[in-house]
Amino acid sequence: MTQLVPVLAFAHQLLRQAVQPGDVAVDATMGNGHDTFVLAQCVGASGKVYAFDVQEQALQKTRRRLQAAGLDDQVELICQGHQHMNEHVRQALSAVIFNLGYLPGGNKALTTQRETTLAATSQGLALLRQHGLLLLVIYPGHEPGRIEQEAIEDMVSGLDQQHFQVLRYQFTNQKNNPPYLLAIEKLSAG
Repeated sequence: MTQLVPVLAFAHQLLRQAVQPGDVAVDATMGNGHDTFVLAQCVGASGKVYAFDVQEQALQKTRRRLQAAGLDDQVELICQGHQHMNEHVRQALSAVIFNLGYLPGGNKALTTQRETTLAATSQGLALLRQHGLLLLVIYPGHEPGRIEQEAIEDMVSGLDQQHFQVLRYQFTNQKNNPPYLLAIEKLSAG
């Protein structure tokens, strides 16, 4: 029986398809380390994951999660905003994931911001290899999230369809502006 899966579970399915052992990937919004963990499993011991967050609390939780599973050797935790991706990543990426909004269990006033997310998304798209994926889990249910959503939607709707295809995965009959996924595949290396 076919079953529709929640947005984050679908994002993780896409990551598992796109990222292979030995690949390089980025978790642009580390948070509690769930996406970092999935990426670390996918790249294996021969790959590399760069994970960004501005909150030390996120790094500590993620480090503990990775160490408990023996996955910390292939991950570099970076206590900086995702807009600094180009300063740390030089390799072609198989995937980049953004799980926007605020840190679950953290300070809800500290959220991802339109300007930094747009800068990081541009950097991530440029770093993607051919057929790499950039995933954006968007939370428009709070004001900063709505502002960020509008800017991201404008940006991705302007991507050239000869070079990128953009998928929107969203449950449209849920209340309170539920999160949704934008999945961008880079079609050509140019």
